[in-house]
Amino acid sequence: MSVWKLVKLNFGRSPAHFGEVGIGIEETSDRVRSDSLFSAWVSAYARLFGKDVVEELLQKFPTDNQPQVISPLRVSSTFIYRQENERTIYYLPRPLKFPINYPQGTEKELEFFKTYKKLNYLPLEVWQRWYQGEGFINADAEELIAETKGKSQGHLRQAGTFDYKKAFVIDQFPKIAVDRITRATNLYHTGLVQFQWEENGNGIQSLSGLYFLLQFSPEGEKLADNLKAALHLLGEEGLGGERSSGAGRFHVEWLEFPEVPENSQKKLPTVPENWQKVVKFSAGTHHTLMSLLWESPLPDDFLNNASYEIQERGGWIAENQVRRKMVRMFSEGSVFLAPPQGKLVDVTPKDFKKHCIYRSGISLSLPIKALDK
Repeated sequence: MSVWKLVKLNFGRSPAHFGEVGIGIEETSDRVRSDSLFSAWVSAYARLFGKDVVEELLQKFPTDNQPQVISPLRVSSTFIYRQENERTIYYLPRPLKFPINYPQGTEKELEFFKTYKKLNYLPLEVWQRWYQGEGFINADAEELIAETKGKSQGHLRQAGTFDYKKAFVIDQFPKIAVDRITRATNLYHTGLVQFQWEENGNGIQSLSGLYFLLQFSPEGEKLADNLKAALHLLGEEGLGGERSSGAGRFHVEWLEFPEVPENSQKKLPTVPENWQKVVKFSAGTHHTLMSLLWESPLPDDFLNNASYEIQERGGWIAENQVRRKMVRMFSEGSVFLAPPQGKLVDVTPKDFKKHCIYRSGISLSLPIKALDK
């Protein structure tokens, strides 16, 4: 039986720079994808416990050379959470299939589809109802039409559906590069994302940040303590780029999916009840990715009735500034009939002999109900 955890990354006043393939340093993403999070986490694990221990860890994951190995750990990409009064709004990627009861091909759809298409992320409350509950209802259509006209006031707005970008601000900051030989200077700009925060009597409080899901196998749960220590180290060092300037530092908050009886004396921070229902949902007809996925060769019929997008993933080896091999992965929100599994993919450059470089294509997915078309 899988063990689930939800991890919140609270950045406080620390800005962050999350690069993506195809964008320059002047821009930044608002979140970190699963492969980048896994790589940074494993690097911190290696610094904390040594090369031999991390190589032993990587042997526990499926690869082309050992495809039948059961992954001890599945990591989602990071997504936005936002604190609003006494509640926390968790945003999930909208699956690339329509929810059941969606009025596809009708005149009403034409009135709101432009607004619907912009909803790349949905609050947990709406996501669960659309994809694990009663589905799309007429009131949703009416409110999306009202939002298209700029005057929605219904339950979607109250849930935070249209407020995703209130959680952060992205701006460009000037920096100076100094040539080591000539001492000539060059002005450039780098993009940084700042999550909401406030100062109160207890110090700095994060009002928004990133979170991700973890799914441990029974064997993988034995790794939890070491992984937790490595993540705390990563928080001190920083996640993403511009770490030498103090960017990307965060505090970790672990939330449990309680498996103990309600009258237990064991008191741990726990996830909202909605999250427990989401991961335990048993009436799904499809599976949607919460992470990137790499799989080769693809299982027979894997793409039947699938809806997916492809994301190119590349980057540099920090210690040598050598480019890793480029790979193409299925992106978050992609939908398949069968639960995807994934592997670690070897992206070691041809002339790099120091050690193997892996990118995680191991998937974490959630069951959903959706239209087949």
